[in-house]
Amino acid sequence: MKHFLPQTDEDIKEMLEKIGVKSFEELLSCIPKELLLKTKLNLPESLSELEALAQVKNLAALDKSAGNSACFLGGGAYDHFIPAAVDAILSRSEFYTAYTPYQAEVSQGTLQAIYEYQSLICHLTGMDAANASHYDGATALTEAMLVATAQTRREKVLVSQGVNPHYLEVMRTYAHAAGIEIEIIPLVEGLTDLEYIRRRVGESAAVMIQNPNFLGLVENIADFTPVAHDAKALLVVSADPISLGLLEAPGKLGADIVTGEGQGLGNGLNFGGPYLGIFAAKKELVRRIPGRLIGATTDVNGKRGFVMTLQTREQHIRREKATSNICTNQALCALAACATLELLGEEGLKELADLCLQKTHYLADRIASLPGFRVAFKQPFFKEFPVRYQGDVKNLLNKLSDKGFLVGPALGKFNPDWKDMFLLAVTEKRTKEEMDALVETIKSVK
Repeated sequence: MKHFLPQTDEDIKEMLEKIGVKSFEELLSCIPKELLLKTKLNLPESLSELEALAQVKNLAALDKSAGNSACFLGGGAYDHFIPAAVDAILSRSEFYTAYTPYQAEVSQGTLQAIYEYQSLICHLTGMDAANASHYDGATALTEAMLVATAQTRREKVLVSQGVNPHYLEVMRTYAHAAGIEIEIIPLVEGLTDLEYIRRRVGESAAVMIQNPNFLGLVENIADFTPVAHDAKALLVVSADPISLGLLEAPGKLGADIVTGEGQGLGNGLNFGGPYLGIFAAKKELVRRIPGRLIGATTDVNGKRGFVMTLQTREQHIRREKATSNICTNQALCALAACATLELLGEEGLKELADLCLQKTHYLADRIASLPGFRVAFKQPFFKEFPVRYQGDVKNLLNKLSDKGFLVGPALGKFNPDWKDMFLLAVTEKRTKEEMDALVETIKSVK
């Protein structure tokens, strides 16, 4: 243990003698004296480990978090339940410490896990191939934009205003450098304006929709398919994977690329990351799919094995030939999603999605009964919905936070037309008691 403890005065003296100096200061002789600090650092007294831990706990207790509050926050990250088995699987050192599986012969476990993840994502989205994942939903949708422009050789995409504003910011960053024009499709009563697409799709590379959209409203994906395809544009859908327990797979409705945020599948809120970018596409686009694809094969002895079948990252092939250089896969987060989906099974995912749906509508009905509040749109919604409030939205949300309810976000910061609106999200974790308590608290603080 001695080698892992701080050096004693005797240790330091012995080391200095070995290198031929009498003090540590002699080692700084190359630094001009006028640059050396001549006073002590303004630091508090040192603490023992026990004291430091107590102080950190006290500071942490001041924060409002999903762990000590009822979390109704939406907008792209959600407080879903994570089975204990998921963390147990992730914590195995074979997965937890693994890096890129360059050597297939010693990476069979990791490769198999990714292969199973890809297979589950294909089944969920109705697509032919899925990659080994992306950073998050934003970069996955950005990659879809790049694939669409490369495939069609067009330099404009139509993107619904219902796409998460954070995703749109990432897309704009890459579009600016790539010379891609992003045209925003407006919303009509909370849903993407189909007639606007008909008029403007022209020479667009893709029509890009989020479903359910940023406001939680369910889009009719089948309506967009013929409009996009008649113009020889791709249809790209960013989907909530949990919603696909109830909604038809976008691939079966004609989508060419399906992306999404996989945070809700076994990954915690984690202060905003790391998250999981889902990316799947039709077989015609498989050579343009960014990142890597894991495939199943047989070895020389006829035994089943797993390999990296396609590797289009810039570290695998010539940079100018790479499909992307922002496609590091989130293997551990993908493993969490894989384990969660396998633990749930098809019926379990349906039940999870149905719980979110039913609880959200229960709360919406309760909120709509309050004076000064109303559900913003009459469209179908899944696990979150926008609320219009006649008072000060930010003040209301702050008061609710003080009472132990995390609600929002306020939507005015994303669009001035939404300044009187905020989102409410309800996952399977929220109880009837929590929802009723939220309504009663709103009555008392508004």
